Amino acid sequence: MKQHIQQVVKQIEIDYDVKVLYACESGSRAWGFPSKDSDYDVRFIYVHQKEWYLSIDHKRDVIEIPSRDKISIPIHELLDVSGWELTKALRLFRKSNPPLLEWLRSNIIYYQSFTTIDQMRHSAKNIFSPASCIYHYLNMAKGNFRDYLQGNEVKIKKYFYVLRPILAAKWIEKYNTIPPIKFEELVKDIINPGELKDEIATLLERKIAGEELTLEPKIDVINQYLTKEIEHLEHFTKNINIEIPDPTNMLDNLFRDTLEEVWG
Repeated sequence: MKQHIQQVVKQIEIDYDVKVLYACESGSRAWGFPSKDSDYDVRFIYVHQKEWYLSIDHKRDVIEIPSRDKISIPIHELLDVSGWELTKALRLFRKSNPPLLEWLRSNIIYYQSFTTIDQMRHSAKNIFSPASCIYHYLNMAKGNFRDYLQGNEVKIKKYFYVLRPILAAKWIEKYNTIPPIKFEELVKDIINPGELKDEIATLLERKIAGEELTLEPKIDVINQYLTKEIEHLEHFTKNINIEIPDPTNMLDNLFRDTLEEVWG
């Protein structure tokens, strides 16, 4: 599959007249709990030629395959490919956008070229905003908890989509750093040994083994933990306020340097 993804990346460059700087896995495969039929959630950052930026008109700054865009070769049915144009990515980077920070820390890299991504990784610790990231993860957890885990019977695989953002937020609270992308690393550090940790481990084993994990009775010990931590983090976020120096000038220079490096 990696070779096919790289072929798709190269075809995107040809069909859209861009250069791809980076492509990685961003979903359950990167988080460490894929099922046998999990999609490949490929995310990438790309840059247009210089002339594209010299225009008074706003232009579309994403490429989404196969949902809104297409390329001239067939793609595997499990592929979900989405990319951000570089200035869009840098604006989100300036806001400490958690999905983008996760892309940069992905342990599954399909493609990387030029120096831009390494420079972004090097700058991430200075741009990282604990408040912005905790708000993001907390809101994600609250939405998924509300939508998927309120009945007596739930799709218990959805627990991962509440547990992971809660644990990422707890990591930030504990260490004031960007959380690791691997789910098991978060569990190992944040959850104390006991019934809760055992239930999570069992759930993880079942999902990775390929069990469907359809509607089943909810797991009370996990629900209780999530309810408690959502309430705690809501209170915690009211008191967190860390000023981050404005990185705009540095990111402007990175953008200009990228154009020169890529296109000359």
